[in-house]
Amino acid sequence: MNRIAKSAVFSLPLLAAAGLAFAAEADKPVAKQPIPIQAVRAAVAPVLDADAADAVWKSAPAVKLTAIKGANFKDGKGTTSATVQVAYSGDTLYLLVSYEDPTMSVRRSPFVKQADGSWKKLSDPDDKGGDNNKFYEDKFAVIWNINRSMTAFDEKFGCQSACHAGEPGKPYGNKYTEEEGETGDIWHMKYVRGGFLGQIDDQFLDHTRFDPEKAKEAGRKSDAKDGGGYADIKLVDGKPELMSKDAKPANKGGTYWLKAEDAVPFDNAKFAVGDEVSSMLVAPFTGDRGDIKAAIKWKNGKWTAEIARKLVTGSKTDIQFDDLGKVYGFSMAFFDNAQVRHAFVQEPLNLTFAK
Repeated sequence: MNRIAKSAVFSLPLLAAAGLAFAAEADKPVAKQPIPIQAVRAAVAPVLDADAADAVWKSAPAVKLTAIKGANFKDGKGTTSATVQVAYSGDTLYLLVSYEDPTMSVRRSPFVKQADGSWKKLSDPDDKGGDNNKFYEDKFAVIWNINRSMTAFDEKFGCQSACHAGEPGKPYGNKYTEEEGETGDIWHMKYVRGGFLGQIDDQFLDHTRFDPEKAKEAGRKSDAKDGGGYADIKLVDGKPELMSKDAKPANKGGTYWLKAEDAVPFDNAKFAVGDEVSSMLVAPFTGDRGDIKAAIKWKNGKWTAEIARKLVTGSKTDIQFDDLGKVYGFSMAFFDNAQVRHAFVQEPLNLTFAK
C-alpha cells in the first residue's frame, strides 16, 4: 500500500492561514497531470511594483490556472482564474501572480464602538474554530516541495498529499506531511498582516500531527525571525489598548491594520459609536521569516503580486533553487475573505529553468 492510500482521511488541499485547512467534505485527493511552468532568464530584473510592464514578463510564458472550491468567490462555485509567470535574474527568483477576486477584503475582525462606549470585536457567527469567512482578509499561498521529499506531490497530488480531514479537534482538518523528513516551504501572502508592507510570510510544513495542547497548527510552522511580525491588539477595560496616531477610524479613511510605528495609547473620546479600528498590530519581519519581498495590488477585480526571493537562502525551512537543471514542484491556493476555505489548483505545478 502506498503512503497516499494509507493516510487516515484526505480532504481537498488547503494551504491555510490560521492552520492550513480543509473543506467540510472529506474528499480523497484527485491525481492530475502536472502543469509545466518555465522560468526564463531576465537580462534586467523586474521592478517590484505589481505591474506586468517589465520586459521579462513579455517573454516569460503566462500559464493559466483554474482554482476550485473556495469560499466567497463570485460564481457561487468557489472558482477563480489565475495566471503565473516565473523569471530569474542574478541570484533572485521572481514570480508574477494574478487572480480574479471581485472584492478587496481587508476588514479583518476589527473592533467596533458600541453605544455604551465599549468596543466589540467582529466575528463570524458561523465560525466553529479558525474558520472565519465573513470578517477576514484576502490571501494566497504557494507551497514548494523541499528536496522532492513529499511523495507523489510533484507527479500526482500537489498539496493534497499533505491534507487530512475527518480528524478530531478542528472543523476543517489538519495539514502535515506523512513521514518525518518530508517538508514543504510555504509562501503565505496575508494582506492585512504584512502584504500591504510588501512582504510575504515565510512558513514551512513538516510531519507534526495535531495536538490540542502541543501542536494546534499540526505541521504548519513559521520560519525563524529576528523581529517584527503581527499580533492581536488586546482589549483593556473594554477598549483597545492601541490606536493609530492619526485617530482615523478604519471605516472612515483609516486602515484595518496598525503599523507598529504609528501606534499610540488608545483615546476613546476620539471615536463615535459605529467607528471601527484595527485589531492587528503589524511590523515587517526580519530574519528568515522575512526574506520574501513582494509588491501586491488589487485593482478592477483582480489581485496582482510581483514576488522576489533569493534562489538560495541557506535556510533548512526554505526551498533552495540551487540546481537550475532540476524540476521544482509547487501548488497554489487563493483565499477570498476566508481564513482557511480557499480555492485550490488541483494540478501539481512543475517549475523548470530555461538556460
